[in-house]
Amino acid sequence: MRELVVLGTASQVPTRHRNHNGYLLRFDDEVILFDPGEGTQRQLLLAGLPVTPIRRICITHFHGDHSLGLPGILQRISLDRVPHPVAVHYPAGGQEFYDRLRHATSYWDNADIVPSPVGAAFLAETSAGRLTALPLRHSIETYGYRLTEPDSRRMLPELLTAHGISGPAIGELKRDGHLGPVTLDQVSVVRPGQSMAFIMDTGLCDNVFALAQGVDLLVIESTFLAEDAGMAAQVGHLTAGQAAAVARESQARHLVLTHFSQRYPDASRFLEEARKEFDGPITLAEDLQRVPFPPRR
Repeated sequence: MRELVVLGTASQVPTRHRNHNGYLLRFDDEVILFDPGEGTQRQLLLAGLPVTPIRRICITHFHGDHSLGLPGILQRISLDRVPHPVAVHYPAGGQEFYDRLRHATSYWDNADIVPSPVGAAFLAETSAGRLTALPLRHSIETYGYRLTEPDSRRMLPELLTAHGISGPAIGELKRDGHLGPVTLDQVSVVRPGQSMAFIMDTGLCDNVFALAQGVDLLVIESTFLAEDAGMAAQVGHLTAGQAAAVARESQARHLVLTHFSQRYPDASRFLEEARKEFDGPITLAEDLQRVPFPPRR
């Protein structure tokens, strides 16, 4: 199962139809919760998702719409007696905010929560691949995240048979790269890994493009429309057109627009603006929506 479950899509102020931010990435056995804003615990319930599978939580920055749901999630992890460690990644400069949220109220804390501050050289190896982060341009310290699955090999049965290789010998060939005169390249092809970038609250900067480069799934904020581009630049946000241009220039495969300002009652305008810049698949995120990963290249 590889999908993004959208839990909330509002920026700063929630609306009747949009909860504060929250995004759950299910990537096989790796389950990552991104930016839990207020109400994330309830949104998980409405989506039919438990907290138990969550392996790590990624906070881009400590503005409330991206982090005020963290105390409830951590307390629920403790209440449900999640048996495995849960890593929490967050900007290192926001340690005081993390400490406050970690123990915001009194509760029986029996969870194994592993704090993992993020800096410019951040890297974490996960069951799904390499998780990295890069600093973005916002009013406070903010990071975007990227998950990159390594390439693997797909064995070709007809070629294995032609070389008389079967059973345990296949595992030996995979492990050593050769079996006698037969090399792995002769009986397999590259199986490209998949990737995802998560980019919230930022103005345009080089790291936005670096994070988005060639990803299969680009989840990116589009707080404003072009008519308010000046305001977007002033407060460190993107317009829908800018987000779509990032997808085009970075050759992303599927664009997910989210983090919409409540000032625009007609969300379809975000899609119209983005279509002028990006002709690939675009999802205008809605609360409780599920977005599957595109098929492998």
